[in-house]
Amino acid sequence: MELLDRERSIVVVIDLQGKLVDMVHDSQRVISGAIRLMRIADLLHVPVLLTEQYPRGLGPTAPDVRAAFDGLATNKGILEKTSFGCCGDTGFEASVSRLLPNVVAERRQIVVAGIEAHVCVMQTVLELLRAGSAVHVAWDAVSGRGERQVDWALVRMQQAGAIVTSSESVGFEWLRDKQHSAFKGLSNLLKEHVPA
Repeated sequence: MELLDRERSIVVVIDLQGKLVDMVHDSQRVISGAIRLMRIADLLHVPVLLTEQYPRGLGPTAPDVRAAFDGLATNKGILEKTSFGCCGDTGFEASVSRLLPNVVAERRQIVVAGIEAHVCVMQTVLELLRAGSAVHVAWDAVSGRGERQVDWALVRMQQAGAIVTSSESVGFEWLRDKQHSAFKGLSNLLKEHVPA
Protein backbone atom coordinates (compact mmCIF):
# COMPACT_ATOMS: atom_id res chain seq x y z
CA MET A 1 0.00 0.00 0.00
CA GLU A 2 1.33 3.40 -0.96
CA LEU A 3 1.78 6.46 1.24
CA LEU A 4 -0.96 9.06 1.37
CA ASP A 5 -0.83 11.78 -1.29
CA ARG A 6 -2.61 14.99 -0.30
CA GLU A 7 -3.52 15.69 -3.95
CA ARG A 8 -5.69 12.53 -3.99
CA SER A 9 -6.92 12.61 -0.39
CA ILE A 10 -10.13 13.59 1.36
CA VAL A 11 -11.08 13.33 5.03
CA VAL A 12 -14.55 11.95 5.83
CA VAL A 13 -15.72 12.61 9.40
CA ILE A 14 -18.72 10.39 10.12
CA ASP A 15 -21.61 11.24 12.47
CA LEU A 16 -19.88 12.87 15.44
CA GLN A 17 -23.21 14.02 16.80
CA GLY A 18 -24.19 15.00 20.31
CA LYS A 19 -26.37 12.07 21.34
CA LEU A 20 -24.07 9.52 19.73
CA VAL A 21 -20.79 11.04 20.94
CA ASP A 22 -22.01 10.92 24.55
CA MET A 23 -22.51 7.14 24.31
CA VAL A 24 -19.20 6.05 22.76
CA HIS A 25 -16.07 4.71 24.40
CA ASP A 26 -13.46 7.40 25.14
CA SER A 27 -15.49 10.16 23.51
CA GLN A 28 -13.00 12.93 24.31
CA ARG A 29 -10.22 11.07 22.47
CA VAL A 30 -12.44 10.74 19.40
CA ILE A 31 -13.42 14.41 19.43
CA SER A 32 -9.79 15.51 19.89
CA GLY A 33 -8.59 13.12 17.20
CA ALA A 34 -11.19 14.27 14.69
CA ILE A 35 -10.44 17.94 15.35
CA ARG A 36 -6.71 17.28 15.03
CA LEU A 37 -7.26 15.43 11.74
CA MET A 38 -9.45 18.21 10.31
CA ARG A 39 -6.92 20.88 11.29
CA ILE A 40 -4.08 18.88 9.71
CA ALA A 41 -6.16 18.53 6.54
CA ASP A 42 -6.84 22.27 6.54
CA LEU A 43 -3.15 23.07 6.96
CA LEU A 44 -2.30 20.94 3.92
CA HIS A 45 -5.35 21.94 1.81
CA VAL A 46 -7.00 18.52 1.92
CA PRO A 47 -10.83 18.66 1.65
CA VAL A 48 -13.06 17.56 4.52
CA LEU A 49 -16.56 16.05 4.30
CA LEU A 50 -18.61 15.95 7.50
CA THR A 51 -21.65 13.66 7.70
CA GLU A 52 -24.61 13.64 10.05
CA GLN A 53 -26.84 10.60 10.59
CA TYR A 54 -30.49 11.67 10.78
CA PRO A 55 -29.75 14.92 12.66
CA ARG A 56 -33.45 15.57 13.42
CA GLY A 57 -33.40 12.51 15.66
CA LEU A 58 -29.79 12.31 16.81
CA GLY A 59 -29.02 16.00 16.98
CA PRO A 60 -26.34 18.10 15.30
CA THR A 61 -22.60 17.55 15.19
CA ALA A 62 -20.95 17.95 18.62
CA PRO A 63 -20.26 21.68 19.20
CA ASP A 64 -16.44 21.39 19.43
CA VAL A 65 -16.27 19.37 16.22
CA ARG A 66 -18.66 21.70 14.40
CA ALA A 67 -16.73 24.78 15.53
CA ALA A 68 -13.48 23.25 14.24
CA PHE A 69 -15.17 22.31 10.96
CA ASP A 70 -16.66 25.79 10.52
CA GLY A 71 -13.21 27.29 11.10
CA LEU A 72 -11.62 25.34 8.25
CA ALA A 73 -10.42 27.43 5.33
CA THR A 74 -10.07 24.43 3.06
CA ASN A 75 -12.65 22.97 0.69
CA LYS A 76 -15.37 21.35 2.82
CA GLY A 77 -18.91 20.02 2.77
CA ILE A 78 -21.66 18.57 4.95
CA LEU A 79 -23.93 15.64 4.11
CA GLU A 80 -27.06 14.66 6.01
CA LYS A 81 -27.87 10.98 5.58
CA THR A 82 -30.15 8.20 6.76
CA SER A 83 -28.18 5.22 5.40
CA PHE A 84 -25.67 3.85 7.89
CA GLY A 85 -22.84 3.55 5.37
CA CYS A 86 -22.10 6.86 3.65
CA CYS A 87 -21.95 5.21 0.23
CA GLY A 88 -25.59 4.21 0.60
CA ASP A 89 -26.61 7.86 0.38
CA THR A 90 -27.08 9.19 -3.14
CA GLY A 91 -25.44 12.49 -2.20
CA PHE A 92 -22.19 10.98 -0.94
CA GLU A 93 -20.53 10.32 -4.28
CA ALA A 94 -21.58 13.75 -5.55
CA SER A 95 -20.13 15.39 -2.42
CA VAL A 96 -16.81 13.55 -2.71
CA SER A 97 -16.58 14.30 -6.43
CA ARG A 98 -17.24 17.99 -5.82
CA LEU A 99 -14.58 18.19 -3.10
CA LEU A 100 -12.06 15.98 -4.92
CA PRO A 101 -12.64 16.68 -8.62
CA ASN A 102 -10.70 14.89 -11.32
CA VAL A 103 -9.80 11.96 -9.05
CA VAL A 104 -11.60 8.74 -9.94
CA ALA A 105 -12.69 6.34 -7.18
CA GLU A 106 -9.81 3.96 -7.90
CA ARG A 107 -7.26 6.76 -7.28
CA ARG A 108 -8.88 8.27 -4.18
CA GLN A 109 -7.33 8.03 -0.75
CA ILE A 110 -10.04 8.46 1.84
CA VAL A 111 -9.11 9.10 5.46
CA VAL A 112 -11.96 8.15 7.77
CA ALA A 113 -12.84 9.33 11.28
CA GLY A 114 -16.04 9.15 13.30
CA ILE A 115 -18.56 6.87 14.93
CA GLU A 116 -19.72 4.23 15.32
CA ALA A 117 -16.81 2.03 14.35
CA HIS A 118 -18.88 -1.14 14.02
CA VAL A 119 -21.80 0.44 12.14
CA CYS A 120 -21.53 3.62 10.05
CA VAL A 121 -17.74 3.74 9.91
CA MET A 122 -17.30 0.07 9.03
CA GLN A 123 -20.06 0.01 6.43
CA THR A 124 -18.60 3.12 4.81
CA VAL A 125 -15.08 1.70 4.78
CA LEU A 126 -16.15 -1.66 3.32
CA GLU A 127 -18.18 0.05 0.58
CA LEU A 128 -15.34 2.44 -0.28
CA LEU A 129 -12.91 -0.47 -0.53
CA ARG A 130 -15.32 -2.32 -2.81
CA ALA A 131 -15.45 0.78 -5.05
CA GLY A 132 -11.66 0.65 -5.36
CA SER A 133 -10.63 3.54 -3.12
CA ALA A 134 -7.70 3.31 -0.71
CA VAL A 135 -9.07 3.78 2.81
CA HIS A 136 -7.10 4.88 5.88
CA VAL A 137 -8.91 4.70 9.23
CA ALA A 138 -7.55 7.02 11.94
CA TRP A 139 -7.92 4.86 15.06
CA ASP A 140 -7.50 7.88 17.35
CA ALA A 141 -10.52 9.54 15.72
CA VAL A 142 -12.85 6.50 15.68
CA SER A 143 -14.97 4.92 18.39
CA GLY A 144 -18.26 3.20 19.22
CA ARG A 145 -20.34 1.96 22.10
CA GLY A 146 -17.96 -0.41 23.85
CA GLU A 147 -14.23 -0.86 23.47
CA ARG A 148 -14.56 -4.41 22.09
CA GLN A 149 -16.96 -3.21 19.39
CA VAL A 150 -14.29 -0.75 18.27
CA ASP A 151 -11.42 -3.25 18.44
CA TRP A 152 -13.18 -5.88 16.35
CA ALA A 153 -14.48 -3.34 13.85
CA LEU A 154 -10.90 -2.11 13.29
CA VAL A 155 -9.76 -5.72 12.83
CA ARG A 156 -12.48 -6.40 10.28
CA MET A 157 -11.76 -3.19 8.35
CA GLN A 158 -8.04 -4.00 8.32
CA GLN A 159 -8.70 -7.56 7.14
CA ALA A 160 -10.81 -6.12 4.30
CA GLY A 161 -7.89 -3.98 3.15
CA ALA A 162 -8.16 -0.69 5.06
CA ILE A 163 -5.05 0.82 6.60
CA VAL A 164 -5.42 1.51 10.32
CA THR A 165 -3.35 4.59 11.10
CA SER A 166 -3.36 7.71 13.30
CA SER A 167 -4.08 11.36 12.59
CA GLU A 168 -0.43 12.18 13.24
CA SER A 169 0.80 9.55 10.77
CA VAL A 170 -1.62 10.92 8.19
CA GLY A 171 -0.19 14.41 8.61
CA PHE A 172 3.40 13.30 8.19
CA GLU A 173 2.53 11.20 5.13
CA TRP A 174 0.89 14.20 3.50
CA LEU A 175 3.87 16.36 4.45
CA ARG A 176 6.61 13.89 3.43
CA ASP A 177 9.57 16.21 4.12
CA LYS A 178 10.78 18.49 6.93
CA GLN A 179 11.52 21.08 4.27
CA HIS A 180 7.81 21.40 3.42
CA SER A 181 6.52 24.90 4.13
CA ALA A 182 3.81 23.52 6.44
CA PHE A 183 6.19 21.51 8.66
CA LYS A 184 6.37 24.13 11.42
CA GLY A 185 2.59 24.55 11.40
CA LEU A 186 2.08 20.79 11.68
CA SER A 187 4.64 20.54 14.45
CA ASN A 188 2.93 23.32 16.42
CA LEU A 189 -0.51 21.80 15.87
CA LEU A 190 0.65 18.42 17.16
CA LYS A 191 2.10 20.06 20.28
CA GLU A 192 -1.34 21.56 20.99
CA HIS A 193 -3.12 18.25 20.47
CA VAL A 194 -1.13 15.51 22.16
CA PRO A 195 -2.47 12.16 20.88
CA ALA A 196 -3.77 9.54 23.27
